[in-house]
Amino acid sequence: MNGREQAEGMWTMWSRKHRYRGFLASRLAPRAYGGAAGFTFIEIMVVVAILAILAALVIPRIMGRTDDAKRTAAKVQIRNIEGALQLYKLDNGVYPSTEQGLKALVEKPSVGVIPKKWKIGGYLPKLPDDPWANPYKYLSPSQKGEFKGEYEIISLGTDGEVGGEGINADITNWNLDKD
Repeated sequence: MNGREQAEGMWTMWSRKHRYRGFLASRLAPRAYGGAAGFTFIEIMVVVAILAILAALVIPRIMGRTDDAKRTAAKVQIRNIEGALQLYKLDNGVYPSTEQGLKALVEKPSVGVIPKKWKIGGYLPKLPDDPWANPYKYLSPSQKGEFKGEYEIISLGTDGEVGGEGINADITNWNLDKD
C-alpha cells in the first residue's frame, strides 16, 4: 500500500467514525450509530415555550393593524375604479349614470345613454367588492351637499352602514386623503 492509499484509507475510517458528530446529528442518528432516537420531552417543551413567547410579542402588533390594512385596501380599490371611470369618460364623453352603475366598467351598458365607443373587454376585469365583502356604491352626479362632483364612489366601511366614525366611517373618493 503506497502513502496515498494509506492516507485515503485513514480518511475513510475517520469519516465513518465521526459521521454523526455534533448535537443535532447525534439526536437524529439511528441507534445503530450510538445516537439517541430523537429529542427529549424537555427539549421540545423549551422550543414550544420560545415559540409561544415570540407569538405573544408579534401577534398583537399584527392583529391590531387589520382594520387599517382593510381601509387602505379600500382606498386603493377606489383609486383604481376612479382610473377606470376616467378612461370610460375619455372614450365616451360622459361618466356612467347611477342607473348604469359601476357595472358599466365591466359590461357594456344596456340602459340609459348607451356608449358608442365602449372598449371591448371593459375597463376593469371584474368589479371588486370592498374589503368587507360589500359592493361599492356609485352615484353620478354626486348627491353630497358639501361635495358636488361628477361622481361619488362609496364604501360603507367596517359596519356596512351609512355614516359612522373611526373604523366605521365611510370611505369615499373625495375623502381618500383623510386619516
